[in-house]
Amino acid sequence: MGIISTIRRWWGMLFKNEAEREFKVSPVTSPQMDALINKCVMIYRGHPAWVNEEDNVRTINFAKTICEETARLITLAVSISVSGSPMGEYLQGQIDKCYFNLRKWVEMGLAHGTAILKPNGSGVDVFTPADFIITSTDDNGNINGIIFKDGYQNGNRYYTRLEYHRFEADYVYAISNRAYVSDGQDEIGKKIELEKTRWSNLLPDAYITKENNERLDSPLFGVFSTPDANNVDSRSTLGLPIFSTAIEELKDLDIAYSRNAYEIDISQKITLLDDRLTQKSGMKIGSSQDIKLPKFVRNVFGNSADDFYREINPQLNTEMRKVGINMYLSFIAYKCGYSNGYFVFDEKTGMVTATQIEADQQRTIQFIKDCRDKLENCMDGLIYALQIMAELYGLAPSGQYEVEYGFGDIIYSYEEDKANWWKYVVNRKIPAWKYFVKFENMTEEEAKALTEEAQPEEPTLFGKEE
Repeated sequence: MGIISTIRRWWGMLFKNEAEREFKVSPVTSPQMDALINKCVMIYRGHPAWVNEEDNVRTINFAKTICEETARLITLAVSISVSGSPMGEYLQGQIDKCYFNLRKWVEMGLAHGTAILKPNGSGVDVFTPADFIITSTDDNGNINGIIFKDGYQNGNRYYTRLEYHRFEADYVYAISNRAYVSDGQDEIGKKIELEKTRWSNLLPDAYITKENNERLDSPLFGVFSTPDANNVDSRSTLGLPIFSTAIEELKDLDIAYSRNAYEIDISQKITLLDDRLTQKSGMKIGSSQDIKLPKFVRNVFGNSADDFYREINPQLNTEMRKVGINMYLSFIAYKCGYSNGYFVFDEKTGMVTATQIEADQQRTIQFIKDCRDKLENCMDGLIYALQIMAELYGLAPSGQYEVEYGFGDIIYSYEEDKANWWKYVVNRKIPAWKYFVKFENMTEEEAKALTEEAQPEEPTLFGKEE
């Protein structure tokens, strides 16, 4: 883990040093913030500093689980609709292309604290703090100067591109591209012309304004960051990894789980057996021989008149340890924005209805809403960047567009919803065919036909059915 972390820091220093030298700028992110993000990334990747094979301390990588679950809730049934003009149709197509990457990108942003989405001409790239340097922010903490790092490998050669975005003094939006080539992936290498790389279609320096020479509304990228305040570097625009305040509890959880797992591993019943009781069939009694015993049998040398035999059944403390594990899970959940009891070691009890869930999980609901607001802001920035790029390269005609977002209800219960709808049918509040369409996957025609068939026939004038 130490080697991996050292390589990451070394590569980051090379990237920053070359960016500062080439563009004559300095990063605004503090070393303390860089160190915390690097520490959290190593934990997220399953390489925390506390793993110790000699002491039987492993990791269950619960930080990854937290990020996965949070990303799942944030993007649950997410919909992004862009409409209003041919430009809107073009933008909708671009969003549709990257739709299934949203959850993965959100998870990366949660683990790193920040993720930036930027158009690349044919799609969208995602950048985490290891791949960008913030050079300036406005009075509201919004990024208005940043250097991105991109790269690819061709044979034994490694190509790197630095892309510098900023607003210049006269409100012109400037983008500068510089390319480098090296023989190793852990170095920047020497500068090379863009024409000699796969970025040959890019200009070394480009300047962008609106058609009326006004300043762009925002930079050409979208920023997703966690919603909580940064208490490590209050001046930083970067977000904190969502588990950054629960690192100590994650360590304690790994230790508690490892102790329990080790106890179970060595809990096999052991039989202590007098060596005089082991003898191969057909051998003379009292003769010595080597006998391979089962794993759970241990031979002891008897020197008393009586033969020795004893079974040892280790007692497990699983139930007691489970209480401790659940305590750590509760701490971690609360520190990461969730309600107490969201994560437990075994099955959850109680909270069986959506109403109860809503009452017990208000903290979780508010946290996910805050993260969804951050995602909407990020997508607004990305869609605007896609619009500007489309206008610059003539990919779609200029035009106004509207963006609408939709998200799934995190407290929705399918079974409860189904039961409630059936009550409505029984109480004649809704027609039965609507229930069949919604919950039985029938078409409207099939459902109505079934409902019609189930209706009793009307009696005749003399009380008999025809």
